Amino acid sequence: MRVRRGGGPVGVVAAAMTVFLLAGCDGTPSEGQRTADGVPIVREAKDLPELPLHHYELTADDDDAYRTLHRAQMLLAQRCMRDFGFADFPRDPKGPGTGAVALVAVAQDSAGQFDLEKARRWGYGWDPKRAVPVEPAGRVMTAEESYVYRGHRVGGPSTIRGRRVPEQGCLGRAEKRLYRGVRDLRRTWAYVPQRSAVLHQAAMKDKRVRRVLKAWSQCVVDKGFKRYGTPDDAFRDKAWQRENGGNTSRSRRERGTAVADIECKREHNTAGVWWSVLSEVQRADIARHRSAYESARRSQETVRDNVREVLAAM
Repeated sequence: MRVRRGGGPVGVVAAAMTVFLLAGCDGTPSEGQRTADGVPIVREAKDLPELPLHHYELTADDDDAYRTLHRAQMLLAQRCMRDFGFADFPRDPKGPGTGAVALVAVAQDSAGQFDLEKARRWGYGWDPKRAVPVEPAGRVMTAEESYVYRGHRVGGPSTIRGRRVPEQGCLGRAEKRLYRGVRDLRRTWAYVPQRSAVLHQAAMKDKRVRRVLKAWSQCVVDKGFKRYGTPDDAFRDKAWQRENGGNTSRSRRERGTAVADIECKREHNTAGVWWSVLSEVQRADIARHRSAYESARRSQETVRDNVREVLAAM
């Protein structure tokens, strides 16, 4: 799970697809073994090839694209604030009253994990020591700075230090610069994730996926654990008593279920079949809506170009 802060709209994420099988996959194309009908044999995350829609995602060329976009936005906003007269304004400020309270972002494997050692030890959770505090690195903004940073939308005064506060704030100005040339910002970010979610549901209804999930489910039962419809259901079982940070109680039953989950996915090639069907569905959708996909990708390239231009000038 990756927690992102800032960097503009995030759009609709096909979380179900990621949680279902792909967590832990690094996106690197695989040249691994396949069955006679072309289905990849998946025992580890690295065995999963890229899906066709990966080519149309913002992170297709750079896994740190969101982080880079956020950095460019923060740098532009900082320059705006300093031009306004706040000479020591930090690049990544904390909001007024937030102090040192941190969010917690943890890189975790979900129901799609293939690491048996992790499953045996942490179940569907993770090592608490891996929790990384994520908070803005800079100091807390003053109320006056916050009004300029965020603009009139926060309900502050329209004039500060004898100057009119930008209606959209310095942060909004930065965002506008980074998305310059993009006609439909929401479509740029949301189109592919929305299609991903729709296509995931279509793949789940395919008889090949239903059949392999039924075999996976029975396999888990045969190993002495509860019957689940999908690995996602096993991952989300309330019996794991997830805390606010998302970690689990890591009980003996949870750990046993997580191990059975992986063993059964390997035994029945659940992930390989799922990938094969979803890949087929995605290719057909791209062929039907190619102009829309290409339009979204061109807009994403515009954003990338803007980010590179901004960072080169900083």
